[in-house]
Amino acid sequence: MNSEMTDGILTPEGKKELEAELNDLLTVERPKNKEELALARSQGDLSENADYDAARNRQAEIEGRIKQINYMLDNYKVVEKNTNDKKVQIGSTVTVERLDKKREIRFTLVGTSEVDLSAVPQRLGNDSPLGKACIGHTVGEEITVSGPVSYKIKIKEID
Repeated sequence: MNSEMTDGILTPEGKKELEAELNDLLTVERPKNKEELALARSQGDLSENADYDAARNRQAEIEGRIKQINYMLDNYKVVEKNTNDKKVQIGSTVTVERLDKKREIRFTLVGTSEVDLSAVPQRLGNDSPLGKACIGHTVGEEITVSGPVSYKIKIKEID
């Protein structure tokens, strides 16, 4: 079982994204795949039919992802951000300064199943060294981030 199946935390935005992906898989991708399978079957001998093999592999991917999303939606806890709490929490967008490099980092703290380092701001997992270090702290605090390389940060802003 991968980390996505054991994380247990979603933001409300993450839940909406999963619901949209599930809807796309059920209403677009699965029907499209059925058409691909039917077309590949119509080409005759299935034992050496690359199109059929590709369509079957895609079918397995689609069905696996549908199962995974349903599991997550049924079992994960949706964590609402407490807007009255001024501490870093799941759902917070945080700006920190890495003191040794005099560089600012801005990220949104999410459950591990929602991590996206290509997003702007990056979506960091609550179990990442930086995420763990920030949870429960407030603007102005200096914290040591423990990981393969330890460093100090200062929390500049929490949204």
